[in-house]
Amino acid sequence: MKILVTGGLGFIGSHVVVDLLQRDYEVCIIDNLSNSSLKVLDSIKTITGKSPHFEELDLRERDNVRAYFKRHQDINGVIHFAASKAVGESVENPLLYYENNVGTLVYIMQELSKLEQRHLIFSSSCTVYGQADELPITENAPVKPAESPYGNTKQIGEEIIKDVCKVQPDFCAIALRYFNPIGAHKSSLIGELPLGTPQNLVPYITQTAMGIREQLSVYGDDYPTRDGTAIRDYIHVVDLAAAHVVALERLIHKKSKANFETFNVGTGTGSTVLEVVQAFQKATGESLNYRIVDRRPGDVTAAYADTTKVNSELGWKAQYSLEDSLESAWNWEKAVRKE
Repeated sequence: MKILVTGGLGFIGSHVVVDLLQRDYEVCIIDNLSNSSLKVLDSIKTITGKSPHFEELDLRERDNVRAYFKRHQDINGVIHFAASKAVGESVENPLLYYENNVGTLVYIMQELSKLEQRHLIFSSSCTVYGQADELPITENAPVKPAESPYGNTKQIGEEIIKDVCKVQPDFCAIALRYFNPIGAHKSSLIGELPLGTPQNLVPYITQTAMGIREQLSVYGDDYPTRDGTAIRDYIHVVDLAAAHVVALERLIHKKSKANFETFNVGTGTGSTVLEVVQAFQKATGESLNYRIVDRRPGDVTAAYADTTKVNSELGWKAQYSLEDSLESAWNWEKAVRKE
């Protein structure tokens, strides 16, 4: 089985590539290296003892996408990660996000439609739900108007896939709506390495503990939650990677109930920001300098998954605890700074 992973040198993509290689899939990676590094390719080889096929390619260049698929007509499935993902940047530069996140999906689906095997796993997000009316969030929760162009690209992406699947019965796709991926591989050879100031909580925590950032800002302590800080569902990236492979196998072995399905991928447990801070300190023995500041525009109060569907239909369940995830993120941070 030959699987194409777009954005395969990124945070989540690299962990999925490792999982695929360890399960003896042949893996092709496309990445434009805009938010990743070739060093990740070496790390993947070190972890697995195997070499994925890698090509540096910008998916916005339609002719190059077409030529790539002509050279690789024996692809059995695509796991599509390549996208821009910073909420704030998407507000400032919406056209970049629509080009990079929506246009590239169209190009990939146009080429995938020409192949014998039309299997697609789409990297979606819990942002499609906005502030859900009920918690935990099920897949049947209404998709609400997006808070940002980034969130909108995930909604539009799902709609494009659904429309194509309606008219192409042989085109099979699963959108994984995941919550907050954190952590790193146990080898500490791959993990989350944001360029510039981290936009996500956990890399900001690890960089603060490392002394790279002076202080962690906790945005708001006046939310209607148990300690006043916002609640999220934090999932270990290794668990998340396994969900992608299980979803892919569902398509390949034709076990899906429809040719387009959506699944939430989370732990099913919501943690407040202060609980994450405390869990980090407990897991690592490091103290953390933080302060409470005003809320951040666009942040929802609480979001955590109902995982009933993914547990029962995919037979997948998160294995790692919050403390496991935070300890692995800290080990990765220390390993990176030693280089």
